Amino acid sequence: MPSLLIADDHPLFRAALRGAAADAVADLTVHEADSLPTVLALLEAEPDIDLILLDLHMPGNHGLAGLAAIRAQYPGVAVVVVSANDDPRVIRRALDHGAAGYLPKSSGLDELRDAIRAVLACEQWLPPALRASVSHTRSSPNDAELAARLASLSPQQFRVLSFVAEGLLNKQIADRLAVQERTVKAHLSAIFERLGVRNRTQAGVILRSLELVDPARVVAD
Repeated sequence: MPSLLIADDHPLFRAALRGAAADAVADLTVHEADSLPTVLALLEAEPDIDLILLDLHMPGNHGLAGLAAIRAQYPGVAVVVVSANDDPRVIRRALDHGAAGYLPKSSGLDELRDAIRAVLACEQWLPPALRASVSHTRSSPNDAELAARLASLSPQQFRVLSFVAEGLLNKQIADRLAVQERTVKAHLSAIFERLGVRNRTQAGVILRSLELVDPARVVAD
């Protein structure tokens, strides 16, 4: 029985996604989350989740950072990004960072059903109207290299990196992870080497480079 996690902070949108998903796949188990921390907690508690529909701008998530965190810590879970942003360059970046599909929020329910069926069948999915433009959009060499470097981190190393980006000190990180401070220092040494940086400031900047502007916020402002 396939299992789906709908990750979006708008209840009405989650309800629409839930209905379309139920129509797309029989006997589908559906979980919901309204923030990135809730997503990560559910993935820890529910190891059988197969697919996530991930909003790029839900609380706790800032652009592609949440996608990178999920792919690093739970590489067996497929992620379809759901966003109001349909810029082919953003879509290409999401694919480079491990998204199995990309669904603009302007998409119809039929496209959502197609996306869920395709990704659960281990296929990559993009809306037909965007496939040509995305295919002609080249990956940035920096983005492609960064995606590969982040993917080389272990789940625990990525957690340490996330805390570094938040500005936590080694002792605070050790307390959060319930490990000794020297373990955090060992993780940091490995992180610096794999990311090709020399200190925690540079490491934090790398993760924050995945942040994206929320189109809905730009319109609202």
